[in-house]
Amino acid sequence: MKGGYETRTHVSEVPLLWHLCVSPGSLQKVPSYWLQVQELVTVQEGLCVLVPCAFHSEASRNRSTLAHGYWYKKKENSKIDQKTDDLVATNNPDKEVKMKNKRHFLLLGDPQAANCSLSISGVQKAHSGRYYFRLEKGTVKYNYRSNLLTLIVTGLTQTPDIHIREPLQSGHLSHVTCSMPGACDWPMAPNISWAGAALRALRSGLEPSTASEIQLTPNPQDHGTHLTCRVTFPEAGVSSERTVQLSVSYAPQNLTIILEVIQNGTSLPVLEGQSLRLVCVAHSHPPARLSWTWGPQTLSPEWPSDPGVLELPWVQTEHEGEFTCHARSPLGAQHISLSLSVHYPPRLLGPSCSWEARALRCSCSSRAWPAPSLHWRLGEGLLEGNSSNASLRVTSSSTGPWANSSLSLHEGVSSGLRLSCEAQNAHGTQSATVLLLPGALLGTLGAAGGAALLFCTCVVGVCVPHDPTGPAGGSDRKASWSDSPTRDPTPEATLTWGEGPELQELHYASLSFLELRPRQPEEQAATSRTEYAEINLCK
Repeated sequence: MKGGYETRTHVSEVPLLWHLCVSPGSLQKVPSYWLQVQELVTVQEGLCVLVPCAFHSEASRNRSTLAHGYWYKKKENSKIDQKTDDLVATNNPDKEVKMKNKRHFLLLGDPQAANCSLSISGVQKAHSGRYYFRLEKGTVKYNYRSNLLTLIVTGLTQTPDIHIREPLQSGHLSHVTCSMPGACDWPMAPNISWAGAALRALRSGLEPSTASEIQLTPNPQDHGTHLTCRVTFPEAGVSSERTVQLSVSYAPQNLTIILEVIQNGTSLPVLEGQSLRLVCVAHSHPPARLSWTWGPQTLSPEWPSDPGVLELPWVQTEHEGEFTCHARSPLGAQHISLSLSVHYPPRLLGPSCSWEARALRCSCSSRAWPAPSLHWRLGEGLLEGNSSNASLRVTSSSTGPWANSSLSLHEGVSSGLRLSCEAQNAHGTQSATVLLLPGALLGTLGAAGGAALLFCTCVVGVCVPHDPTGPAGGSDRKASWSDSPTRDPTPEATLTWGEGPELQELHYASLSFLELRPRQPEEQAATSRTEYAEINLCK
């Protein structure tokens, strides 16, 4: 009997004390009547118990005579008397047992084989007491009054066992069983009910199921939820339950990248020079293995303990491209990409100016992202994008991050003229100025067109002189230019860079011309050297 097997594993709560009854007489003789049974049995309310029992009598060898066995519950503070004691179990069909006892007690052993084992199911508190066995076989009628069984019924503390046969995996069927150690399957089987979010596919809602085994097909959202099995013993009026947390395996899903721009908010695009932190999050069980790629290049994580985090301490334009987070697990893989766009302020190239056919021709280019707007200023006046008239012509174009513009000035060119190229986008402004220096020996703009040009660059309002022959910065730089396309190479001018205490961050330059070559021979005697004192630029 399955219930009996479960009961045998449960009853070992106390040491087994066996009674052995010896009939009066010599100890050297084999006793005529003896019985082996547990002296004390403790069982929890609602559960079942099997009490092993064996006996011997003078009539044991007589197999032709039918043997009947009886279990009685002895009344308290009274002598053993089967006429007044409560009969709970017997194999004699002619002996009536009260229904309240018949539902719980069963003489499981065969008295014909000297077996008096007793099964008790659905134990209740009222069953506590002392029990004895009686044998009737032919003329033999014997009460084993010296071998009493004491039954103690305690409160129910046993909890059910929940067994998940197959590992829970999203989309796959799994069998789940609930059993109560010490409970009988018959005739007092308990009621079983289930509760949990994962049962939505099993039934419409969280209705209980009386089956001891259910089938689940979990989803990823069932991971971490709870499943409860409740066991109820109706006649005893007691119940017990166990709750387990489900561990559902599922492939990576809901892959996201959390963007953190440390210096300027939390949104793309990213400004050049900022720090960027990309956090990749994947929902999966077991946890997915995360990695990053940048275009075709695999990025080795600097922090192996948190490979989902990718940091760019100093964003540069070279970092533009596609960053992809990969999540891999034994159940599948997923990836997500973002395209990084690096924004930066304008970088000005030029202006570059030359005299051509009695006109001053200048070109200017700038690179920035977003693409810059590029325009010219003549003195304080602003020249629009593409414009043309009798005195000037402006031609502008834009391709990707580049903006290009050219200016051709036919009239209004004179000494002291200030011509500026200005580039601007949302992240900054940069401008450069061409200044036509007044020069007696250099002459005025005429057939030769020989005014000197001096360049100055202004970035976001801070102006520095610009050397068209090399990169800005440094001290004791040199600049050269041609006063006419047909003239010999011009003398050199020395630029001395410095920072005056009264100017603080405003840079200035002093400029002097050495051994200038005159335009006409007759001018050589009158002027062999012209010096300009200090010239402050871009005020």
